[in-house]
Amino acid sequence: MTTTTSVTPYRTGTLTPHDGFTQLLRSEWTKFRTVRGWIIGMAVAVLLTIGFGVLTATGGTVGCGGPNPSDQRTGAACRRTPPLGPDGEAVSDTFQFVHQPLTGNGTITARVISLTGLYAPTGALRVAPGVPVTPQTSGMVPGTQPWSKAGIIIKQSETAGSAYAAMMVTGSNGVRMQHDFTHDTAGTPGAVSASSPRWLRLVRSGDKITGYDSADGTHWSTVDSVTLPGLPATVQVGLFATSPNYTVVNQAFGGSTAAGGPTLATGTFDDVAVQGSSGGGWKSDYVGTSRARAGALEVASPFTQSGNTFTVTGSGDIAPLGGRGSGQAIEQGLVGVFAGLVAIGVVAAMFITAEYRRGLIRLTLAASPRRGRVLAAKALVIGAAAFLVGLIAAAVSLPLANHIFYNHGVYVLPVSSLTELRVIVGTAALFAAVAVFALAVGTLLRRSAATVTAVIVAVVLPYILAVASVLPVGAAEWLTRVTPAAAFAVEQSLVAYPQVTASYTPDQGYFPLSPWAGFAVLCAYAALFLGLAHLRLSRRDA
Repeated sequence: MTTTTSVTPYRTGTLTPHDGFTQLLRSEWTKFRTVRGWIIGMAVAVLLTIGFGVLTATGGTVGCGGPNPSDQRTGAACRRTPPLGPDGEAVSDTFQFVHQPLTGNGTITARVISLTGLYAPTGALRVAPGVPVTPQTSGMVPGTQPWSKAGIIIKQSETAGSAYAAMMVTGSNGVRMQHDFTHDTAGTPGAVSASSPRWLRLVRSGDKITGYDSADGTHWSTVDSVTLPGLPATVQVGLFATSPNYTVVNQAFGGSTAAGGPTLATGTFDDVAVQGSSGGGWKSDYVGTSRARAGALEVASPFTQSGNTFTVTGSGDIAPLGGRGSGQAIEQGLVGVFAGLVAIGVVAAMFITAEYRRGLIRLTLAASPRRGRVLAAKALVIGAAAFLVGLIAAAVSLPLANHIFYNHGVYVLPVSSLTELRVIVGTAALFAAVAVFALAVGTLLRRSAATVTAVIVAVVLPYILAVASVLPVGAAEWLTRVTPAAAFAVEQSLVAYPQVTASYTPDQGYFPLSPWAGFAVLCAYAALFLGLAHLRLSRRDA
């Protein structure tokens, strides 16, 4: 009788002396670093990331000046730097301010009986930046914007960007209490009118400001209580009105168009009362800019008073700057990341497919029969190498490109050190996750060209389509929500503020998912494909 023993090629449950995971990691690292082409590919990823960032920054130059050649200026001489708020963010702080000084603790109360507005029809009243215009409101259409504002305010000083707390009525967002630009708390909802007025009150006690609203002037509700650290003994207290520019974006296949114009808001107040050590009478000023340049409009009568009834008209905003039109986001210095990821994808794909092409995978699996550990070791090696490459590329490209932007007159929006660190480390993590994803796809497809194509189609192409303004907003947001391209959100430094009307779309630097949530989408894809790769590697011979 003949006994036949079935042997599964290249598989065994017996550990060899050199089958430890540490030894396996060392072996895969040695394999990676001794292939000159792979090291060159990693260097190319760094150079592409930095190179594209520098080229983009070099091509961005701001120009200004008059019509005569001698008036023309470019670069740093034309940089327009907005004021910074108490937390260091760039802000818009432009409004009509009717005020008087208040020393020590005190209260201001006012009833708002109407909020009306005007806005320029699309394309009307456009003026070159910095060019004064004559008084004009003809051709403007009645109506308020959602964040047109009128109310009462306690402000550290008349300096744009200084600390403040305000109670206000808005065009369509009800009563709000806002302070220091980034903070917003909802009060009583609904629009204000003569038949439905709103009483507003601010009470100062040291550095603490408490806001109240009321529908009848008798029963008051607390909206919020905030602290403004370092508030001086004497502050400015009074009435204000402002209204931001509006933009209408039409986006469809093939591109997008944007149009809009300036707006005005007029608030009518009565029962205005200031309690505390105040004096000097009411004074009207335009905070943040001269009246002639406020919102590209000159307001002929920004403030009138009849007895205890005040009418205040203003244009501008009191809020963080929203949208790239206000400045350059720091992640624009990383515009070359997509090119670097292509190079990373090529190297990561070849890290596994080259072994299949040359038949070396048999030797690898013979030396370490536990195939899942082989795949894990390869993933750790290529992921760590890609992370290091991404870290170097981002740490050089981001400050270098933004320095060039700044010297060319482009204002770079300031961010905190933690945000800048998150963008740099997040970019490095993006490189690592794409490398692991490419390795997993390569294990499944076993062909370099097919793997690189699949990675580009899955990661890079959706990102380019989303940010290039060639798709409708809904399609662009869908691509950056459910595809691996969602991970590019980890580079976003811009903040979408609910109280700021802006185009919060991928082509403007805003992703539908938070930075780490977007990155988690790519990690989920990488984990899924690694699992599938392990399944195939375990069930099929090399």
